[in-house]
Amino acid sequence: MNAKHIESKFAAIGARLKISETSSRAVLWNRQGMRREDYAMDIRRDDRGQFFELRLPEHLRELLDVSVAQSEPKQRHLLMFVRKLGDKPQLDRFLCGHDEREWFVAAVPGGASSVRQAMDALQPPPVRDALRRNRVSSRKCYARKNCAFRRQGEWFFVPEPSFVADEKLIRRNEPLRRGAGKPHLVEELFRSGGETVHVCDRYANGVTPDEYRAIWQNNPNAVRWKWRVMQRNPGVYARGMVRHSDHATITLPFWHRVIMNTET
Repeated sequence: MNAKHIESKFAAIGARLKISETSSRAVLWNRQGMRREDYAMDIRRDDRGQFFELRLPEHLRELLDVSVAQSEPKQRHLLMFVRKLGDKPQLDRFLCGHDEREWFVAAVPGGASSVRQAMDALQPPPVRDALRRNRVSSRKCYARKNCAFRRQGEWFFVPEPSFVADEKLIRRNEPLRRGAGKPHLVEELFRSGGETVHVCDRYANGVTPDEYRAIWQNNPNAVRWKWRVMQRNPGVYARGMVRHSDHATITLPFWHRVIMNTET
């Protein structure tokens, strides 16, 4: 791994990258609050501001091949590959860049080999369908606002002007959250359907009722983990102002379907 070469690619988009080693016994957590035992890519902050950090156990340094597949300095984006060698080879892709006020890192699904392909891969099928229906040009399809959607961070809001919600079930000032990240606060939110899951800090993405019972049976301390019941993957609709400390507030004058990007 040529650390200086990789750091220079980040510098070309105006960012800093730090590569740090941890003890082989250290437990790493990624930005969604999920346990990682190999490496972690994240955004951190010091007295100079934000920076990208790649943390890896010292015993893995020679088993990871890190490279930048493509850099787009004008967009302030790059696509980074992390290839894990050994008995079970693995290739992870990360889109790193700047969005509005903050730097971001997104784990990209599929086989993207360019920044544009990575941005395409992060748009879920309903969003791509809306782009086609509205004949949005390629120049505008990655904008935060076009006639197909509004976007704030990882959340897309697709217009549904004919949608009618049950007024009694509308939640006010409701959080939208992926994993353990900072929530987006929505003035009016309506949810329908979905899968019941049990959530706590250790299982930020939720576990099914069967998994929840198994955890309790195997670990008596689980009773202290501040569980709460939520719905995973429901149909979600938003209206009004959507606020987040890292993004400009957006206003949705009528109901919009809420869709999360495809980050893995």
